[in-house]
Amino acid sequence: MPRFIVNYVKVVDYLSLKCGRLAMYLIFVMIGVLLLDAVTRNIINIPLSWCIEMAQFTITAYYIVGGPYSMQLDSHVRMDLLYSKFSPVNQARLDCFTALFLVIYLVCLLIGAISSTRYAIEYDQHKFSQWNPSMVPIKLIMVFGIVLMLLQSVSIFFKDLAKARGTELS
Repeated sequence: MPRFIVNYVKVVDYLSLKCGRLAMYLIFVMIGVLLLDAVTRNIINIPLSWCIEMAQFTITAYYIVGGPYSMQLDSHVRMDLLYSKFSPVNQARLDCFTALFLVIYLVCLLIGAISSTRYAIEYDQHKFSQWNPSMVPIKLIMVFGIVLMLLQSVSIFFKDLAKARGTELS
């Protein structure tokens, strides 16, 4: 493989690794927020209106930013009826083929996410609730996560292409 592809794969894998490991800690943030909600609601009898929505935003950031890391580790859920019966080379060939559909899907998702984020910024969109948080931060995280997933999908495509050709991408 050309040197720029090898460098691309290394950079994207490093970025996915760091963002994914950072996203792993968001589960503790969510647990802390939900614990705070439980304590203030049930023990102190002072319900906080923002806790549940903050937990929802945190778990959304967790899976959107952690998704590329999950793909990198090949620990995502896969529908496997025949795939495991194929040789590693044929699995890589099939992955190259299906990666094209994934990239098309992610590009469409990214176009929608950018449009939605532009709308949220332009009209100062807030969630209609008692807390009334701005939607801009979570939509920016959504765009970042989709871009990272797109970059990681291309990286995995290059790895599978190398494997399908009988070489390894180092």
